[in-house]
Amino acid sequence: MRRLEKAKPQREPTIALINIVFLMLVFFMVAGTLSLPLDPALTLVQTRSLDGNAPPRALVVYPDGRLTYEGQAQSDAATFVGSLSEEEREVVRLVPDRTLSAVTLVTLTRDLRTAGAQRVVLVTQRALE
Repeated sequence: MRRLEKAKPQREPTIALINIVFLMLVFFMVAGTLSLPLDPALTLVQTRSLDGNAPPRALVVYPDGRLTYEGQAQSDAATFVGSLSEEEREVVRLVPDRTLSAVTLVTLTRDLRTAGAQRVVLVTQRALE
């Protein structure tokens, strides 16, 4: 008669798993120390209760391409930049409508830069949920 041998259950290679977990631990310890923590005395700005108003001194662009600045209609980018002082030309804030086409936005930004704006900053709404 033949003897039936019991099959030995194979052990899981736990050493490899332990090595991977250890390497991940070391990685996150090193990566976590690269940035300094914020000063505990610092309180950050709360943005939950901001109104949806345009920021002051910002050029508002409507979906049809109309431009307004502080409630006044603007004919084009060159005229608008020409009416600004040298200090105001350093940073021009632009508030585009959500449905404004990208082509129109890029063209307007290029026109503002060509007319003398040093930097054009897009003002957007950040959805915090």
